[in-house]
Amino acid sequence: MDMSDVTDFLHTAARSVGAEVTSPWFYLQLGLILAATGIAFASDAAIRSRIDTTSLAMGWPAPLRLLVRVLIGSVSTAVFAIVIIAARVTMYHATWPSRSYLLIVAAKLALAWLAIRLVTSVIRNAFIVRLVSLSAWLVAALSIINQLDPTIDALDSVSIVLGGLRLTPLLLIKLGVLLAVALWLSNIASNFAESRITRSSDLTPSIQVLLVKMIRLALMIFAVAMVMSAVGINLSALAIFSGAAGVGIGFGLQKIVANFISGIILLADKSVKPGDLVTIGDSSGRISAMKTRYISVAAGDGREFLIPNEDLVTQKVTNWTYTDKNTLVKVNFGTNYEADPRLVCKLAIGIAAASPRAFKDKPPNCILTEFAEAGMKFSLTFWISDPDGMDNVKSDVMLSLWETFKREGIRVPYPVREIRVRGGALPVETIEVSG
Repeated sequence: MDMSDVTDFLHTAARSVGAEVTSPWFYLQLGLILAATGIAFASDAAIRSRIDTTSLAMGWPAPLRLLVRVLIGSVSTAVFAIVIIAARVTMYHATWPSRSYLLIVAAKLALAWLAIRLVTSVIRNAFIVRLVSLSAWLVAALSIINQLDPTIDALDSVSIVLGGLRLTPLLLIKLGVLLAVALWLSNIASNFAESRITRSSDLTPSIQVLLVKMIRLALMIFAVAMVMSAVGINLSALAIFSGAAGVGIGFGLQKIVANFISGIILLADKSVKPGDLVTIGDSSGRISAMKTRYISVAAGDGREFLIPNEDLVTQKVTNWTYTDKNTLVKVNFGTNYEADPRLVCKLAIGIAAASPRAFKDKPPNCILTEFAEAGMKFSLTFWISDPDGMDNVKSDVMLSLWETFKREGIRVPYPVREIRVRGGALPVETIEVSG
């Protein structure tokens, strides 16, 4: 079909519409359609105010509950179709069938929309529902008014040729709709595979994430290839774009590719995995998710650090739970010289051993590390079975040390400065005395 055919088609359609509009029966049908629309909206409001879908379908099987919700949600369309069909039957028997043509078209359009709503009710993605519903209804509408084939020919008549690839509006519409549906189906399949993989106790968390990512990528590539083949696009025709794509990856997408490859390396070597407690630079927390481009580290205070995968490969990473979750906790403190260091160590070891989080198989240890200017310095070490909440454990132990030292009369040293001002122009002398 060339442009002259398209013009003739438009002229013919315009003449048909003009002849229909000038008929008095057209306005009668239009009035009936408007009246049916008012009745449909009034019925919808009345039914919705009197029916509670939750209590009505309680205890029913899930498919029936879904069907009830869809029917009640589309009650206006159903009432409109019933009223129009009744008006069509009445006019069909009272006058010529051609004088109620507009009514049968409206009824078919309403029934088509109702059927589409029932079919798409099983789809959970709202965008896919809207896309499929509108596309299917437009196709149904064109088919009902016998304009589907002319429209297809008109959309296929305009084309642009790029490197042996003929692009038409019809091809782009098919490609968009089929690609959306194929990617939706691949997402469902990958979610099903992910649920199966995550329930497997034989696979480590890192291997699970790696398998899920590989399956998702493979299904997406397969879906795109199948759609392009279905619409008649030869993949070899896209070879002209490979050079530009390679240059784009080399310059603009090098960081994305580096993060993607780094993510695969991290998953393969198992250096980090979901649930590990890590420190990367100034960021510390537990790994909550590993994505294609980054990992998410939950700090425990509501913040989440999104760290590129490349940083984990090229920078120093402290993994507190890489091979063993047992963590050594170190508490540094000091006392004055009047205290007995052996008693201090004994008291500190007892406090650490009494901590609920302390590892019982490895006893605590306390050593005297330095005779400092202000007093003696000690280091108390003990093990806990999990590094999570380590700061809270240290705080509890230090509070217990403070209470015990206060009860035993052991003082914690702190600097005391005494300022003596001599008369005349002599300078001010500062003497530091330990407390």
